Amino acid sequence: MYTITVIPGDGIGPEVMGATLDILKASDLEFDFQEARAGYACFEDTGTNLPDETVEMAKNSDATLFGAVTSVPEQKTVGSILALRKKLGLYANLRPVKSYPGVKAVYDDLDILIIRENSEGLYSEIEEYTEEGATALRVITRKASERISHVAFTEALKRGKKRVTAVHKANVLRKTDGVFRDSFWKVASEYNQMDDYRDIETDEFYVDAAAMFLVTDPYRFQVLVTTNLFGDILSDEGAGLVGGLGMAPSANIGDNNGLFEPVHGSAPDIAGKGVANPAAMILSACLMLNFLGEHQEAFKLEEALINVLEQGKYLTPDLGGTSTTEEMARAVREIFEK
Repeated sequence: MYTITVIPGDGIGPEVMGATLDILKASDLEFDFQEARAGYACFEDTGTNLPDETVEMAKNSDATLFGAVTSVPEQKTVGSILALRKKLGLYANLRPVKSYPGVKAVYDDLDILIIRENSEGLYSEIEEYTEEGATALRVITRKASERISHVAFTEALKRGKKRVTAVHKANVLRKTDGVFRDSFWKVASEYNQMDDYRDIETDEFYVDAAAMFLVTDPYRFQVLVTTNLFGDILSDEGAGLVGGLGMAPSANIGDNNGLFEPVHGSAPDIAGKGVANPAAMILSACLMLNFLGEHQEAFKLEEALINVLEQGKYLTPDLGGTSTTEEMARAVREIFEK
């Protein structure tokens, strides 16, 4: 029995979450889904967008599934997902960039993993107003840079990848990205001495060059590891290559906890219409199953989604179909439970 904290959130969050939970209930595994609150609606009702009880539930669960949240008004509170990542110590953000059959994409055969340092950088939220405007402090530490580099190499081996690429801007951000770059190469030298890792190549790119090559020649990349803001931008760029944010899952991993969420936002413009694409949420559940060690069940769920995408009969409007969120999810469930 796995205890899973479920945070539906705002907008289309509850819709894609409900559809995904319905599929997971057809699994051979046993789950205890415990719902918790976060986001804008929670803020309006309680005065906080991340209640302490939500944090405690997530800490004490085997994993957390997170839908999507709407940001609260500026300056009133820290973003709930950023705060939750920090409170749970989720320092690694894994964002697959993967092509799927039946999905219109720029490239139909990509399988790249972007690993984003999740705990510092420009997302440290150390800002202040000045007479001229405002300043933000970019925090880069050796500890966090080495830690995320270790994740990059272990994920590469786990996924059978043969190249790890560091992405930075050390030619301009000489001190902060200098620390990140040096930390990466220190870790790389350690792994290069290990028999299991000898076949993994290492290289580096400035972030502007990486952004260009991600569009013009993405096949040169297999695993990219980078700092917080760069990873956020590059992973959304990658999503655009394989069908958009509706096909983009993510995993937030720490030493003791894991949180899994679609990359897309709460999409208030389509909330309540029943047309949100559940694929990113379903794929985030696949990442959760792998995190739990249930690799066969994760494979089975992903294959069920691939089947539905290939058939093309039950697809939401963003994928070129006319089906509702529930209809697409039901089609996935029917295959998954066979």
